[in-house]
Amino acid sequence: MTVNEVLKAVSLKRSAILREASESLMAIEKQAAVECIDVRKEFQDGSRVIRVLQGTNLTVNRGEFVAIVGASGSGKTTLLNLIGGLDTPTSGSIIVDGQDITKLDDDAMSEVRRHKIGVLFQDQHLLPIFTALENVEVPMLLDDIPAEERRERAMKLLESVLVSHRFQHMPHELSGGMRSRVALARALANNPAVLLCDEPTGDLDHRTGGEIIQLMRDLAKNQNRAVIAATHDPETARMADRILLLRDGVLVDELVGDFFKTSRVDVATKKEYKKSDSRERVS
Repeated sequence: MTVNEVLKAVSLKRSAILREASESLMAIEKQAAVECIDVRKEFQDGSRVIRVLQGTNLTVNRGEFVAIVGASGSGKTTLLNLIGGLDTPTSGSIIVDGQDITKLDDDAMSEVRRHKIGVLFQDQHLLPIFTALENVEVPMLLDDIPAEERRERAMKLLESVLVSHRFQHMPHELSGGMRSRVALARALANNPAVLLCDEPTGDLDHRTGGEIIQLMRDLAKNQNRAVIAATHDPETARMADRILLLRDGVLVDELVGDFFKTSRVDVATKKEYKKSDSRERVS
């Protein structure tokens, strides 16, 4: 075999290896972090059956930021609670990071919530007697992570959400935006595959809310997490890769987020709104 033939063979082998690596990386990036299959949720109210979710099907991949919009009472929070393992569906399956959580007992479900799911609440729910740093450390306590490692990891998380300079402050000493950043860092404490956000900008001003949503989007893209936000806020929805419209317990529409970057249509009602009203609630 000549030198040229050897070089050609090496080049072909290198190309094949690079192609295989690229395909493997794409497969990882497209890995489904959340799958809801014909999920139904019903509540009994005396003799009346309230059907909150009626056969919801949903797939969210790692690296995606998905917004769920809809009027109050459409089932957004119920769907997040089911995905987060805080409630169980009447029927159907919910798969989180490859594991069917509808088949788990309480102990196994607690493990999934601790290690695979992070939750950002509208009201933050920070512990008032702990500093920002200590609040971020709390989820790690259950895993018996050594104190030094806990603090180091917590500080890095606070740095990632741009609030490490306030690590010694108590929650009441922080602004609403800073509390949201600390709560976001805490939600990431155990490196979850899925981040669930319920009205994450509900109590924040326009600028601060936009900063929090940008952080959530960066988490999806840069850390390959699935981020799902239930929201009334058109500005939040516009930042998402996909917008899912939930109406009367059914996902009835799916739109690419870029569509709304210049649109004057409200993402929940699809009615036109004025620019000055862009953060009005949909009720």
